Amino acid sequence: MTSPERLRAALRETPREEWVDAALTAASERPETIGRSFTQAGRRAGRTSLPGEPGWTADEAVRALLLAALPADRAETEIGDLYRYGDADEKRAVLKALPMLAVGSAGLPLLQDAIRTNDARLLAAALGPYARHLDEAAWRQAVLKCVFTGVPLAEVDGLDERADRELAVMLAAFADERAAAGRPMPADAAALLGRLTREES
Repeated sequence: MTSPERLRAALRETPREEWVDAALTAASERPETIGRSFTQAGRRAGRTSLPGEPGWTADEAVRALLLAALPADRAETEIGDLYRYGDADEKRAVLKALPMLAVGSAGLPLLQDAIRTNDARLLAAALGPYARHLDEAAWRQAVLKCVFTGVPLAEVDGLDERADRELAVMLAAFADERAAAGRPMPADAAALLGRLTREES
């Protein structure tokens, strides 16, 4: 799991560092500016991938740092509003920031919303480290949806630790459906099912 310190260090290598510094300074001094900077991040910070932080773009990192700067008494409301009214990139940034925020399980409704969508990028973001707050049944269903929608299982944080017999049963049923339709099981899902089946034998 990445950290605010690592994201900040990675942003120092980007060409828009001056705007990033100003936005983060304003956020720490005047939290009411966070919403405006959050929506501007894509245009002002850019959307290039961050060197040294695989899977993160500059705008996502800025948005995560802005959320991390929120006072504790504002964080829950603010993340809900920014997610609810945000576009897909903004929603994804909120989801990826959740493990860095002191919001406890308050972000669960956002995860549940993302898992219900058919947006593979949101689903992948929802199954990052914060997904530890999902109960086992909800987590298994989300993993199965990844298989169904083509989200690589490498995106699922803690997969090997949480995968269990019940998930194996679900994957086996899905594999049978695929076989009946003449369609192959995704390779990563077939490999996971094989591991889980071997562990039981």
